Amino acid sequence: QVQLVESGGGLVQAGGSLRLSCAASGRTFSNYAMGWFRQAPGKEREFVAAIGWIGTSYYADSVKGRFTISRANAKNTVYLQMNSLKPEDTAVYYCAADRLIATMTKGGGDYWGQGTQVTVSS
Repeated sequence: QVQLVESGGGLVQAGGSLRLSCAASGRTFSNYAMGWFRQAPGKEREFVAAIGWIGTSYYADSVKGRFTISRANAKNTVYLQMNSLKPEDTAVYYCAADRLIATMTKGGGDYWGQGTQVTVSS
């Protein structure tokens, strides 16, 4: 089992920045690809970004150039730096872990956090 706890969400004005963190515990963190997903009201959950255990990263087209995913294996933590935020980025953001990064880019994940709310005002 892998337990994931997100933090760092909040309310920010359009154009602003936030950094989300996801602390993992349980099995060996470095064995897992880590990812971020989001779900806006009335919409399906969507892939945002993922990072492999050696640092290879993937992004949804909607966030490329604005969001950066990173991981600190020594701290069992993955981050999502979000810059130039837009109102359409408003959603609950979820952290996920999976053995395969390919699974995440297709929307899946073995383990999920409880989510953190990000609200971007216009």
